Amino acid sequence: MKDIVIKIEGLSKAYRLGSQAERPETLVQATTALIKAPLKNLRRLRRLDTFTTDNTSDDILWALKDINLEVQSGEVIGFVGRNGAGKSTLLKILSRITDPTRGRIEIHGRVSSLLEVGTGFHPELTGRENIYMNGTILGMKKREIDEKFEQIVDFSGVSRFLDTPVKRYSSGMKVRLAFSVAAHLEPEILIIDEVLAVGDAEFQRKCLGKMQDVAGSGRTVLFVSHNMAAVQNLCSRAIALRNGELIDEGNTKEVIGRYLSSLMSSSANAFSNENTERQQSGPLRLTSGYLLNGQGSRTESLIAGESATLCFEYDSSENLDDLSLTFTIYNDTGTAITSVSTGLKNFSIRQTGTQGILSCHIPRCPLPLGEYRVAIRVASHGRALDQIGNALRFTVEDSVFFGTTKVPDRQYCTVYIDHEWNLKKTILKKHPNPQYQPHKNPS
Repeated sequence: MKDIVIKIEGLSKAYRLGSQAERPETLVQATTALIKAPLKNLRRLRRLDTFTTDNTSDDILWALKDINLEVQSGEVIGFVGRNGAGKSTLLKILSRITDPTRGRIEIHGRVSSLLEVGTGFHPELTGRENIYMNGTILGMKKREIDEKFEQIVDFSGVSRFLDTPVKRYSSGMKVRLAFSVAAHLEPEILIIDEVLAVGDAEFQRKCLGKMQDVAGSGRTVLFVSHNMAAVQNLCSRAIALRNGELIDEGNTKEVIGRYLSSLMSSSANAFSNENTERQQSGPLRLTSGYLLNGQGSRTESLIAGESATLCFEYDSSENLDDLSLTFTIYNDTGTAITSVSTGLKNFSIRQTGTQGILSCHIPRCPLPLGEYRVAIRVASHGRALDQIGNALRFTVEDSVFFGTTKVPDRQYCTVYIDHEWNLKKTILKKHPNPQYQPHKNPS
């Protein structure tokens, strides 16, 4: 049995929320507030003193609640969950950046963290100087940095600008150099938080490849990402968090499947005011969304190759101009398949009215068999009015896309592409010299 390198027992973390002080509007209110101020301040001090007890006050947020977890040596564990689930808070506690409110943690081994790429860079120093300074902050010794210096520079791709102050670097160059330093650490335990969210596609592939090398070297890795495909490829075990609680753990593929299913099931109340994932601000509010098949009937299942229409009803307290709508379709692994917006077709709505239906017609559904969810965003003059991450869910159950019952292997296909085959035979031309004989290899 492998050794346990991290043991967490009853871990909880609470934060006190900020609140804006009420300003008195009249002289009487100002006088009353002045008289009550000493008593109010005394109560506030007492609440600060009892912060670690069972405080159920409205200004207390429990980011983590009674987490129990064991991590064995050599495990690669992925943490999944929505924004605000407590993933980053857990990693910050394990990295000793912040202290827990309650609970106990045992860590055996040297820990290095890659939580915010670029932490510890000084703009006035050159890239070369920042490599040494940043490596020291991350726990490397000068001898280790000297040994890995050429590898770090080569991986970053900024060798030409190595002796240039970092303040003249582009944001992408800074990210490349920072990740390169952190990626060449050799701790027993490596903690990584959402590093694949930065950089261009080429850089992200390079980061993923480096992380696969780290994971394959036998080191313990804790990895947080919203990229479900990366988690599934890298991690042998996954843990799901929700509202600060550990709700699921086990085989990566199974945990991700249950997590994504929970996201899809949440679309039933997507348009209600109780949807905590919704971001709504402005006069317009989406009230419902539904899917129509080729016959114009509401449905939750489609046939690939047939037409479909996505409809979204809205209610607005005022007439708006320059309204735009964008929706993104995700597959069952959480990967974005496509994004469609009114701007792609230069379709602009100048007068919305107080109520209406925005619809998008898809002549041929190009999606292979599987489950899908739709995220939607509606904006005016670039300002978001309503955003719903799980507005719709649907399945594609059958296909007539290619006019046959055959479809590509799902492992190698995320969309169907309409295509045609053609064969043009090459005619051997006669040589101008009739005595010419083509060379033949001896049998």
